[in-house]
Amino acid sequence: MTQAVTNESATIEAIRKDIESGNTTLGIELGSTRIKACLIGPDGSPLASGSHDWENVYQDKLWTYSLEAVEAGMQDSYAKLVADVEATYGVRPTTYGGIGISAMMHGYLAFDASGNLLTPFRTWRNTNTGAAAEELSELLDYNIPLRWSVAHWYQAILDNEPHVSQIAFLTTLAGYVHWKLTGEKVLGVGDASGMFPVDPEARDYDARLLSRVDERVATRHESPKLVDLLPKVLVAGEDAGSLTESGAAWLDPTGALQSGILLCPPEGDAGTGMVATNAVAPRTGNVSAGTSIFAMVVLEHALKTRHHELDLVTTPSGDLVAMVHCNNGASELNAWATVFGQFATALGVSATSDEVFGAFFRAALDGEANGGGLLAYNYLAGEPITGLDQGRPLFVRTPDSTLNLANFARTQIYGAFGTLALGMRVLAGEGVAIDDMFAHGGVFRTAGVAQRLLAAAINAPVSVGDTASEGGAWGIAVLADYARARANGSKASLPEYLNERVFADANVSTVAPDEQDVAGFAQYLDQYHAGLAVERAATEVL
Repeated sequence: MTQAVTNESATIEAIRKDIESGNTTLGIELGSTRIKACLIGPDGSPLASGSHDWENVYQDKLWTYSLEAVEAGMQDSYAKLVADVEATYGVRPTTYGGIGISAMMHGYLAFDASGNLLTPFRTWRNTNTGAAAEELSELLDYNIPLRWSVAHWYQAILDNEPHVSQIAFLTTLAGYVHWKLTGEKVLGVGDASGMFPVDPEARDYDARLLSRVDERVATRHESPKLVDLLPKVLVAGEDAGSLTESGAAWLDPTGALQSGILLCPPEGDAGTGMVATNAVAPRTGNVSAGTSIFAMVVLEHALKTRHHELDLVTTPSGDLVAMVHCNNGASELNAWATVFGQFATALGVSATSDEVFGAFFRAALDGEANGGGLLAYNYLAGEPITGLDQGRPLFVRTPDSTLNLANFARTQIYGAFGTLALGMRVLAGEGVAIDDMFAHGGVFRTAGVAQRLLAAAINAPVSVGDTASEGGAWGIAVLADYARARANGSKASLPEYLNERVFADANVSTVAPDEQDVAGFAQYLDQYHAGLAVERAATEVL
């Protein structure tokens, strides 16, 4: 597989020559808790990595990261990557065939004409934009989530914040870092689609919707046109500028890094996740299950109507993507597995957490297709899709339901996918077809269990494998290599490039939905939807 730690046929000497000659690409992604750098070879193989841990800060009732923390984290992760390269291959890299920057999407970075930050960076985590998001969603007839950049900007206008009159440029975190490295005020279309709605035909901001916003803003505030404040939109494979001398010194204060290196369009973490799971073609998608759970489906055409359950973004190539984002994922499953592990210990049985988790999951395969009439809600937190501001984990059964380990285990897994399935029902109602969904996350480690039940929940084939193991830093490094390939004359589309060059030998297993499981989950989901009244009551009285 091309994503092995190193290509089995390659020698250390060959890799050393690739590094010395710059026949490699570098990707750096700024996540919410870690900044990771990843170096890949010409076949996509990860060669080295470096990371820096960081945390957001709650300042003046808003979540933020300082630009000083951004700079320090970028330099530390890069220095650790260089050290890893030197320790492994005996050479220090000074140049690359391409560089890519990715970061958590959305948020608000506002600068004046001199490039000064006007207010601390407001991250995707902030929820102070409710009034703006609601007004813009109605105005545009387009779902504008709280975290989108335009919601932050318009909320600042509604709140009469003094800095608004000084704004000359708005961008995201990836756009800011790219700007520091290249001097270019550009953004990949996927990340741009989290700033303002994108027209998938134009692969650019929707001009019709921009004019509506400009007209509304003019009634409240004298401002340049919004498009003049936003970064220029680029699609995957386009030249997004080159590393400047000042940019090289900013990333590598040792002075070893050479300028002039090609950079690909900066992207958001959603886009790099799509690349890392090879889910960039229409009728494909990916599901990520962790503390939260979300699905992204690449659409063949625009949706007919606006749905609050669905966020619309794009792939790095500009194809429209519907995103179902649920606040609650696998935490409740983990809690129950812990309880069963404690019970095993009380019986004098020694078992690792993986063994307990595996036994619990495998039991689910023997459960009734509809879960035996049991219900489980994994709501540790509120869930916007179902209209709940708070959550209360619940397990509910009726006198005529069948309570046993197999049904209980199946119900808990069903519960982890319940809200996601409600959002996917909305997509199905729009006639959206899915040929394959790639799933990743800890719940899929027990072979064939969560994968099979997810296939039932979304009524589509589900694939799992190790193709997403390197994450977004690897994904943006791949996008940098794609930009290099295009610069060297390649005509391949991004899906063609991924299928033919990166994932051709990927180790992936696919499970098709079982008809009995699909019918059983549909029964479960009907009861789950009706039982939301119980969950809502629990939040009110407990």
